Amino acid sequence: MVNNNLLQVQVGETVRIRSFEGGKSTVSKLRQYGLFIGDVARVVRYAPFNGPVLIEVNGREIALGRGIAVHIIVEVV
Repeated sequence: MVNNNLLQVQVGETVRIRSFEGGKSTVSKLRQYGLFIGDVARVVRYAPFNGPVLIEVNGREIALGRGIAVHIIVEVV
């Protein structure tokens, strides 16, 4: 199993969140989004021109800026 950050995953792939990188504020922000270690997510799309990443997790879609998405470490399921 190879761990990548969320930006290294292809559209349509399903991943499991393994960890979060960054400080307490980054981890807190990701938890506010409702993302937790062990969650299974699917990358729906990458917006053009360095726009947000749209993921589906726990039955809902979340748009994450690329600056925060890079801190989410995942493994392809």
